[in-house]
Amino acid sequence: MDPLLLIANSDAGTAEQETLEDALKVLRTHTDVEVCKTSNPGELDGVLHRAGSRRIVVAGGDGSLHAVVSALHRRHDLSRSTLALIPLGTGNDFARGTGISLDPAEAAEVALFGDVRPLDLLVDELGEVVVNNVHAGASAQASRRAARWKTRLGRLGVGKVNLGKLGYPIGALSAAVKPPFLRVRVEVDGEVVVDLDEPILMVAVGNGSNVGGGTELTPHADPGDGKVDVMVSRSIGPFARLGYGAKLVSGRHPERDDVTYLRGSTVSVSGEEFWCSADGEIYGPERHRTWRVEPAAYSLVVPR
Repeated sequence: MDPLLLIANSDAGTAEQETLEDALKVLRTHTDVEVCKTSNPGELDGVLHRAGSRRIVVAGGDGSLHAVVSALHRRHDLSRSTLALIPLGTGNDFARGTGISLDPAEAAEVALFGDVRPLDLLVDELGEVVVNNVHAGASAQASRRAARWKTRLGRLGVGKVNLGKLGYPIGALSAAVKPPFLRVRVEVDGEVVVDLDEPILMVAVGNGSNVGGGTELTPHADPGDGKVDVMVSRSIGPFARLGYGAKLVSGRHPERDDVTYLRGSTVSVSGEEFWCSADGEIYGPERHRTWRVEPAAYSLVVPR
């Protein structure tokens, strides 16, 4: 089997390092593995520069996968690259959505022997990419607050258990108490879905299905179908929010009358200032963003 290039975060904690070793034992049974740990875009770019034709194994969470995909996209090397993923993060939402096991040894087996599948990518007007999901409104506020708790609790890991995972439910609960309502225009393939005269709770643009450690925000999204799923919630009243939250837990919120769910190739959000959460990274405030689908932009090794 051809050698592998494994990229990990040099700032990872002890628990992640231990789980990485479990995966490396499996990988090194079958092939040579070069392990490169990076902590910034410059180091990552240098590692990718010498990747050659090797399969690139990303050991980390959604943020790590986003960083590698983004760097390869900037280098115009993404379409020629085959990636594999060993989930080591706290959320691991893209792994969940693609069926990759959260067990590092099992994920390593997939990296070695899985099927290579072409996957789509979202790209905005600034050239920034979204691998999994981008959302605004109450869900982005929950992500902003979850990020703070994730950092605080992540320092309290016990063995291989990372308490940073508790940041997601804490952030969601905090945002549910007093969520922001947005007045924005959402357009999908040029058609207006909601306009400025109607406040909304949130809007999500999903290449993948999961966010926040397993919440199926865009439950029908398939990152390889050439389309993006768009979910707009108008559940702004207190009882409506409770009903929406109850359905969200089971991924059945698209059934609600105050939820619009559709697919398209290009999505624009514009209006009053809003924050975005994209692959777990928070940015903003913004007044306009447009995302388009690049079908089959890269290849990922997934379970057979």
